[in-house]
Amino acid sequence: MFVPSKAISVRIPFALHFSRAPFSGTTRRRMSTVLPPSPIPLLTTAAAFREWREKAMLEKKSVGFVPTMGALHEGHLCLVRKSLAENDLTVLSIFVNPAQFAPHEDLATYPRTLEQDIAALTTISLAHSLANPHSKNGASSSHDVVVRQPSAVFLPNAKEMYPSGITQDVSAQKGAFVEVKGYSHQMEGKSRPTFFRGVATVVTKLFNVVQPTRAYFGQKDIQQALLLRRLTRDLLMSHPLSQNVRIVPTARDPIDGLALSSRNAYLSQDERKVAPTFYQALLAARAAWEAGLSKAECLSKAHEVIAMRETQAKSDGLDVNIRLDFIEFNDADTFDVVQDAATKKDFSVVLLSGALLVGKTRLIDNLILGDANEIME
Repeated sequence: MFVPSKAISVRIPFALHFSRAPFSGTTRRRMSTVLPPSPIPLLTTAAAFREWREKAMLEKKSVGFVPTMGALHEGHLCLVRKSLAENDLTVLSIFVNPAQFAPHEDLATYPRTLEQDIAALTTISLAHSLANPHSKNGASSSHDVVVRQPSAVFLPNAKEMYPSGITQDVSAQKGAFVEVKGYSHQMEGKSRPTFFRGVATVVTKLFNVVQPTRAYFGQKDIQQALLLRRLTRDLLMSHPLSQNVRIVPTARDPIDGLALSSRNAYLSQDERKVAPTFYQALLAARAAWEAGLSKAECLSKAHEVIAMRETQAKSDGLDVNIRLDFIEFNDADTFDVVQDAATKKDFSVVLLSGALLVGKTRLIDNLILGDANEIME
């Protein structure tokens, strides 16, 4: 944390003044959800959020946006910190989106931890140093320090986000939905064919409400992040512009490298011990790729890691089953599958990704092969 010196003045952040602004009677009546106490404004309707956003526009403040489904962990908080560093104001949404869950998936049991989420957000701050415009000749000896904190949280319910109603059965859905053709059926989309339709729809709605300067997504969901970047480009969005859809590196457990995920909470003690297996398999495949082996040989290395860990788990008496859903190499631009004879010299950037079922918990992960700077941040 940056510590102010004697030559630096500390200003109360704009967002704190903002949080005390009253809402209209209509907005207040509509904000009927019981919410935990919070020093951060918690806004439950599009109308309430737009009141908040209008004031930010009048003040010409940049707004960073971190869309989430809650059950926040350090990966989410890394996105928040990145936004705090790059924007005057940072907002989050917490909404468990029914449209991205198939009927057999875990919508009903998905972790909902709003009170803990808000508590975590109140612990985050970043001291941002600004040159004092009144100093002579722009001298650097005088600065203002703005302590940035999360500025607001958008907490809509399903009725607010889907005015025409929502069901997990795609064939029975009514109203407007968004699809990104040609980019939603590969990789994750092959296992979850309606997932990206739900994601594209809800994020389009959220962008319409929040109107962010920049939006932040984690590399763990790399296909989602790149698909949303394409969505903003193809729909000619200005808030955010496609180049302002930021992708932040995957946050991992510092000991075993497991990608942080809200669904990790589903894992039993035994399952948690073997959960890093897929990351280890990806590392083995990457090493083979970088050594110049073919795609088929690289995938064989990954399968060997998973098979060996499964055998070891049984030998250790662990009560756990693991099953590979998929592992694949895909072109980072088109998402097309890399052909079996291909090697790293044939591509600029390749996505090595997949999913592993540990018990009933489906864990996803990926590595970027090649020049990650072409697609990150």
